[in-house]
Amino acid sequence: MLIIDILTLFPQMFSGPFSESIIKRGQEKGLIKINITNIRDFSRDKHKKVDDYPYGGGPGMVIKPEPVFEAVESILKQHKRDEHYQKWIILMTPQGKVFNQKKAMELAQKQHLIIICGHYEGIDERVRQFLVDEEISIGDYILTGGELPAMVVVDCVARLIPGMLGEEQSIKDESFTKGILEYPQYTRPEVYRGYRVPDILLSGNHRKISEWRRLEAIRRTFLRRPDLLDDYPLTPEEKEFLIQLSREVKKNKSG
Repeated sequence: MLIIDILTLFPQMFSGPFSESIIKRGQEKGLIKINITNIRDFSRDKHKKVDDYPYGGGPGMVIKPEPVFEAVESILKQHKRDEHYQKWIILMTPQGKVFNQKKAMELAQKQHLIIICGHYEGIDERVRQFLVDEEISIGDYILTGGELPAMVVVDCVARLIPGMLGEEQSIKDESFTKGILEYPQYTRPEVYRGYRVPDILLSGNHRKISEWRRLEAIRRTFLRRPDLLDDYPLTPEEKEFLIQLSREVKKNKSG
């Protein structure tokens, strides 16, 4: 079971996303356990204040180190008797390494994730330097806090845990899992408003269907995210397919 502890100033934000769909079922099955800790519970201020003005001046407020350190230490005390216990502490911040599927797969192998949600103007640098193991961002833009990014990370990691989805093969074929985008998907009806499902998918020839899907995945990646193909190991057949595809694209642009 993967244990995830989330430290936040706004615990109510997590009640909806984590009580629905796959994550809800995963918790009910005992595959994942998610705990939400209010950082304010560890404030030394009688008004539960957790932020202060930055040294040296400047705009905004900064989250103080004491409540964050003590919240994490409180969580760790619950596991101190387990000699095999391993934890990984993450700070959600725009300054972190950009999250991707590879990172999600790494985190899904951990035993215990502790995710700290930043807020306000930032967090005391000593939290970064002496407490967290890794800083993660979900993209090059600024949100009001780390709560939404934490939800994204948990959702992405949780669905990789064996048993969460039921059909493990579906994960293997998803976009980014193999390093490229997923092939197009179709379902019934066979014809809708004059638009037909590709004939190959109705042929019953699984070898040719698999080959079509592989090349269509490469086509979609080339057209939408060509950067993903830089490190993708292409076969000679796939390289030739890309050459022809590139020629078609150039011809269509020039025409």
